[in-house]
Amino acid sequence: MAFREVDLKDVAENFDAFLIDQFGVLLNGPVVYPGAPEALAKLAGLGKPILLLSNSGKRSTPNEHRLAQRGFARDAFLGVLSSGEAAHFALQEAVGKTLPHGARVFLIARDGDRSAIDGLDLLLTDQIDEADLLLIAGSEAEQYKLEHYEALLKIAADRLVPCWCTNPDKTMLTKAGPMYGAGRIAKLYEELGGQVAWFGKPHPPIYQIALKKLGKPLPSKVLCIGDSPEHDIRGGRDAGCATALVRTGIHEGETIAGLQAICVWHKARPDFLLSRFAF
Repeated sequence: MAFREVDLKDVAENFDAFLIDQFGVLLNGPVVYPGAPEALAKLAGLGKPILLLSNSGKRSTPNEHRLAQRGFARDAFLGVLSSGEAAHFALQEAVGKTLPHGARVFLIARDGDRSAIDGLDLLLTDQIDEADLLLIAGSEAEQYKLEHYEALLKIAADRLVPCWCTNPDKTMLTKAGPMYGAGRIAKLYEELGGQVAWFGKPHPPIYQIALKKLGKPLPSKVLCIGDSPEHDIRGGRDAGCATALVRTGIHEGETIAGLQAICVWHKARPDFLLSRFAF
């Protein structure tokens, strides 16, 4: 069956709430998609709750600040629920239980971000051979080839150090185009024999938190909008939500037939297809 391509404004009235991806829908890497702030404001004008659901390893507040700096009205959405925020909550719960107080954490992140363990009884270490936990929150693919991480991660994998990935995206959008993301680094750790706990889309816990923040609507009345069949569409469908795939983001330029093949591969057929995020 062919994809059903629609305009968002023609289907939005059928839903009670929206979960919208950040990168690939609103932002093309650091750049705002033309018209995206205006479209988000118009969608918010329907009076229905909107939560931005992002596989960003950074906490929610830095994501909200970034969007405000790029012209998105803060009152157009409830907030950003990032995979980094969901992981921080899980880390808080783990300290003193599955993780000892003062455990040493080796953190792989972007932009010097250290918010992943802010306020927690954990210690950052730059020595991976003494780490108790490996935390992968971001990729610096612009600076390092994947082989750089392979040499680093093998030290931890050989020691059977547990790993948490707080950004499952295997591909990220940058000024130079798509590059490998934090999820690819975590996948490499698994390939080296390491064990990884995953946080973010498409995994169920982040959707459970998201639906609660939306006021517990009927999942089938929630529309999830994203650019990744593997993460946004698969995750939304597994949570019982309706889904819309935008043709921007990581698969921009792909043919309809190509998109269909990708969705079949990930068992993630969307309910709707959008040319872009517009209203």
